[in-house]
Amino acid sequence: MTEAGLKAPRPRGATTVEADLKVRLQLPDASHMAQGYRPDRVADQIRQELSELLTRGEVHDPGIGFITLTRVKVSPDLQVARVFYTTMGDANERHETARALERATPFFRRQIGSRIRLRRVPEIEFRFDEAIASQDRIEQILRDLHEEKRQRGGDEDDE
Repeated sequence: MTEAGLKAPRPRGATTVEADLKVRLQLPDASHMAQGYRPDRVADQIRQELSELLTRGEVHDPGIGFITLTRVKVSPDLQVARVFYTTMGDANERHETARALERATPFFRRQIGSRIRLRRVPEIEFRFDEAIASQDRIEQILRDLHEEKRQRGGDEDDE
């Protein structure tokens, strides 16, 4: 029984006791759990296939320099795949890499479609991973702080 006094619908294949427990505890049934899991599996497959394409030199665009695919995030409906990457170089080289990836996106999408069995191949969006740059900056600040603390400790010993 729910708050309104009506019986909650029983999930298919569940006994009355199981259904009652799920309604009372508000546990998600297995179909809800699978929705969050499949996009992660598809994202891993896409990252693996894109990495192989890039490392084997199958992409012939010289603008795509040395890049690292950090992660792939696929939408729950499997329609969009956001590929996060990092690259070496300054902002100008990063911009050139972004343009080269944009030019190569249709090629990547065709390759993903031929290598991974999906009903519809997701749209691929390449995005520079700012999180890695932030992590590097934080690590540099921490190293500077430790160096400063070490130097202060050394100065006090001299006095």
